[in-house]
Order: sequence, then structure tokens, then C-alpha cells
Amino acid sequence: TAVRATGGGAFEYFPKPFDLDDLVSATRQAAQQAAGAEERDLHLGDDPGHGLALIGRSQPMQEVYRLITRVLGNDLTVLILGESGTGKELVAEAIHQLGKRKDGPFVAVNAAAIPRDLIESELFGHEKGAFTGATARNIGKFEQAQGGTLFLDEIGDMPAEAQTRLLRALQSGRIRRVGGAEEIAVDVRIVAATNRDLLPLIASGGFREDLYYRLNVVPIRLPPLRERAGDIEPLARHFLARAAREGLPRRGLSKAAAELLAAQPWRGNVRELQNVIYRAALLVRDDQIDAGTIAGLLATDQRDEPSAHP
Repeated sequence: TAVRATGGGAFEYFPKPFDLDDLVSATRQAAQQAAGAEERDLHLGDDPGHGLALIGRSQPMQEVYRLITRVLGNDLTVLILGESGTGKELVAEAIHQLGKRKDGPFVAVNAAAIPRDLIESELFGHEKGAFTGATARNIGKFEQAQGGTLFLDEIGDMPAEAQTRLLRALQSGRIRRVGGAEEIAVDVRIVAATNRDLLPLIASGGFREDLYYRLNVVPIRLPPLRERAGDIEPLARHFLARAAREGLPRRGLSKAAAELLAAQPWRGNVRELQNVIYRAALLVRDDQIDAGTIAGLLATDQRDEPSAHP
């Protein structure tokens, strides 16, 4: 609703309850805004992502939607903060797909999944012969994202050497391939994400303070699922519908099962909920998933947790 309203020309989006002074201030700003601003054709489909669902009407999610709408018409750098499984990449995809760069590429790179000695090559590319095994020129993620969005996931795990080069690229808008002499201008929007608290990392020397402030222009905090229990049932029903579209049996969800789901801590967040719902849809023999089925799956998960073993 927030995206549709913004696409239709709304200046601001206020989740209830809102502060009257904020409303007056926003109204004043809207009145002063230059006439003839470009209209944006934004569309939000029934299923806005291929991964975790960006679904929920809780107050914390309303604030997330509000911030997303505020960055769609500009190229400000966004830092998405949240625990694993909350849907950080989905927010990055929404910012890209609904924003001004939607016709460009969306390129994602997970800093935690790349070996330390390869991350600079992955980001900036390399020339043939730059190092042992570099048998051909490689185009890095920055160049691949030209004209679009570069999503830097798990930025808190990036090695110090790569942080320095990344900061230089963000400051200058130019990169240099590993082993190359030519500087290449890049036009990309940066969206970064992390599940770590970067301030203690900065204090211990594990993350550059200047890079943090370069990335933390617009922070968006994704709430863990335990902070929005009212969204759990809609999410569960969404995953049941998706599971049916993907070939699993169509199942319903009993009221008792929904209440049991809402009472869980969900340490794995939305991703854990999705896994439980998919398994329930596959394993239950009745048309409706009951509380006993959910309780059994949750008990199995708790037994399988690594911390449960000596």
C-alpha cells in the first residue's frame, strides 16, 4: 500500500499512530516541493520476491515500508540491518525493482562467502595474468552492476584490505581491476546489509569507521520475527499458498496451529518459519495442518540444533 500510494503521487506515508507535529512538518514540506516532479510508475505484485516474503502489517514492518518508499526515487546508499533470515536481500531487491534503477541489473555478492584472497577480484575484476590462475580477464561485480544496484551482503565480514578499496570506489565512483592500470567509472547504487553490530567491530578495529559512515546513509532495520508476532499467521498462510503453487499439496492451517506458531521465538526468523510450513505441507496427511503437527516439527528442530548436543 505504501509503494502504491507513493507511485500514485503521495508525498509521505504515515503508519498509525503518528505524531501530529510530524504530519504538520510533512505537509509543509509537501507544499514547498517544486511542481512538476517526475511521476514514478511503481508496481507491487502479489508476491514481491522470489525468496522470503516481505509481508506484514505490524508497526515495525510499517516503518520498513515507509523507509523503502523514501529511497525509491533517489540513489542514497542504504544499509539494511537485521538478523539472519529476516529478509534483507528481499528488501534490497524491492528497493531495486520498485526504484529508478529497475531497468538496470541487480547484482548481489555475499562478502562472507568469498575467500579473502579472491574478494577484491570478485568485486573489481582482474586482468589476465594478475595472479596465479588468472588466465583471462574477469569483469567484477561493480562493472556487472553498471546502471543498476550492487547489493553487498554481510558487509561486516569483509576483509580490511577489501574495505579500503571499497571505500575508495564509493568516494570516487571509479574502480581499478586487480592487476590493471586503467580506472573505470562505475554508476551503481549501493545497498549493503549485515547481521552484525558494526559499532563494536569498529571499536575493535575490525571495520573501518569511515566506510561505516559512507554506507550508513539510510539505515533500515528489519525486525526479527519475535518482534512482530501478529505477522506470523499471514506469513504462514502465504507460504502455504506458495507451497501449493510449487507442487506441494494444498493445506489449510487450524486456529490452534496458528496460535502455536505465533508463540514461538523463531531464532531463524522468517526463513525458519518458511521451512516449518513447507515441511508441514509435505508431511501432514489431512487437508489441514493442526497444532500437533506443528509441535512435532518444532520438537524435531530443537533436537537437531547443534547447541543441543554436547
